[in-house]
Amino acid sequence: MKPEQAESFFIQELFTQSQQRGHATGETLELVDKLTGDASTRRYYRLFTNKTSYVVCLDNPQEDISLPHPFVSKQQFLESNGLRVTRVLDSQLNKGYILEEDLGDMTLLSFLTNLKDVKEEYVTYEKIIKQLIQMHKLDEVRTKNSGLFDLRFDHEKLMQEMDFTFKFFFDRYLKVVAPDKEMILREELSAICHRIANQPMVPTHRDFHSRNIMVKDGEMVIIDFQDARMGLPQYDLVSILDDCYYDLVEDNREKLKKLYFEMLPASAHGQGTYAEFCDFYDDMLIQRVFKAVGSFSYIYATRQDLRYLKYIGFGMEKIRKTLMHNPRYETLRKNLFGIYYAS
Repeated sequence: MKPEQAESFFIQELFTQSQQRGHATGETLELVDKLTGDASTRRYYRLFTNKTSYVVCLDNPQEDISLPHPFVSKQQFLESNGLRVTRVLDSQLNKGYILEEDLGDMTLLSFLTNLKDVKEEYVTYEKIIKQLIQMHKLDEVRTKNSGLFDLRFDHEKLMQEMDFTFKFFFDRYLKVVAPDKEMILREELSAICHRIANQPMVPTHRDFHSRNIMVKDGEMVIIDFQDARMGLPQYDLVSILDDCYYDLVEDNREKLKKLYFEMLPASAHGQGTYAEFCDFYDDMLIQRVFKAVGSFSYIYATRQDLRYLKYIGFGMEKIRKTLMHNPRYETLRKNLFGIYYAS
């Protein structure tokens, strides 16, 4: 028996157990269809019954189910606080099984291809920004007491992400050997990460881009929030407005950035003026997009998946344009692109 067939039978058995617990009662399972994987190691299947469809996620089994689950526990917390996130219908975490609503195949990225004009682009993103603000305004005490956001984007974590990119982008993808320039780059990036890590933090999604938002029946539904942690508000804002998958119209990007700044309480973002807020936005863009470049390189290096390579050049040029705006980035820009353009 092929592994995929065995997994299909495994899912059928678990779905039957879900029905015995009162979910999808009276429905007959007709088809189990494997879905194309994302950038993670989780496997997804769509289940068709005689009445509707569901999605099953197979993740690593959780040995101690008394501990919070990265996805299910955060899903419950976010949903209870009014966020429109993926609905979880049932789970057996000791078997890595999560039964979810079927959100269809329309990601925000796919939805954007059908927009009529610049105005519709703005209206679409305005809905998303308001959802993001709702997440970033989560009650501080309740968030802390949940125990789900104990991890933070501190300097160590931010630099781990930078080192990840050095390894997979410079060493594995570009195959460059430039220890002197890399040492200078690391010092410059470390200074940026220090500035970011010393700012007030909010609950961040961590991967809030156009492939992690689904569009269903006019709703924007947030998915893949299992890695959420405390971070600079601009972390998520950069992820969606300077997404490596989609290039927003510049005027819309600036208006949405200003909208976010004005709607999020100053106590959350911690920066007194919009100019200061934008300075940290640029810091965050450099760190966040450089990390994304590392992720695209990692996927290629470890899986030979070509789909993400096209975003590397776009991400690097996004970083270059940001570095050009401020003289304090001059050393970083010259050394980073001295390596990149010479490769």
